[in-house]
Amino acid sequence: MSTILFDCDTGIDDAITLLYLASLVRAGEAELIGVGTVHGNVDARTGALNTLRVLELVGIKGAEAGEAGEAGEAGVPVAVGASRPMAQDVHYAADWHGADGLGDIGLPEPAGRPVAESAAAQIVRLARSRPGEVTLLATGPLTNLGAALLLDPELPALVREVVVMGGAFDHPGNITTHAEANIWHDPEAADLVFAADWPVVLVPLDATHPTAVDDRWLDGLAAHDSDAARFATRILEFYVTAYTPTLKRRGAVIHDALAAMLAVRPELGTYVERPVRVELRGELTRGTTVWDARSLPAEDHRRPVRVAVGSDVTTFQDRLLAAVRSL
Repeated sequence: MSTILFDCDTGIDDAITLLYLASLVRAGEAELIGVGTVHGNVDARTGALNTLRVLELVGIKGAEAGEAGEAGEAGVPVAVGASRPMAQDVHYAADWHGADGLGDIGLPEPAGRPVAESAAAQIVRLARSRPGEVTLLATGPLTNLGAALLLDPELPALVREVVVMGGAFDHPGNITTHAEANIWHDPEAADLVFAADWPVVLVPLDATHPTAVDDRWLDGLAAHDSDAARFATRILEFYVTAYTPTLKRRGAVIHDALAAMLAVRPELGTYVERPVRVELRGELTRGTTVWDARSLPAEDHRRPVRVAVGSDVTTFQDRLLAAVRSL
């Protein structure tokens, strides 16, 4: 069973990913031990409230750290994280996710509230409480992870694996010509994460964009009569509208869900291993992920990152659809 600590900026694709993780929890395939939120698609507090909304929709209660939830199940603590990047102004993504991060569908307030602990402190505490067990899944800007590394220099030795949705290599950026949004939102934090001596799996646009769902997938979701499927269909309407001009067809790329699936089913991906750096100074290229693709002896002494360059698209789409329909 995978032990997952989820760090996110809960907009629409993060919300679909939360549904996927909830399906794994329900099936006994994963344990979700906490969620931290960060600036990105929305501000960090709105992201935390969105997280609670999604978890409560599928019967998972928020809880103070260590507190028991209903029906004997442990609640999931949701912590608010960094409100801004380490070295630049904060930006949000209302055009893609709506002003509220969930397609402006007007959801009520969640019953629960975020915990008092910061997301970075929660990462350190949970990693120390379960050394060698925790998979840290990050699908937003990496400010919380960077802060956690600064809080505890021993953190890399305590975490089983870090799985990051972010970056672009042989694919155009999605926020600038070269940079992917999660990395661009906090390049300094991302470079700290890639420089640390822990196992990192990076799932960039090169791997996520080919997984774009289409009419068949969306119609299959809309045809299912459950609260989770109806919720997913409603929020995806906004996301699909935003994505259609880019894809030139009805559809959307649910980036974050691929990272979550590869965290528990790594065999569905194709990978290369190379040190990764983030461009911090370029006027046109700040936030770009850089690797050395030359067939030369490695000159970069950073620990190589396992970069996903492809995946089993059909299996990903089918499993994601089945996961949401199972709730």
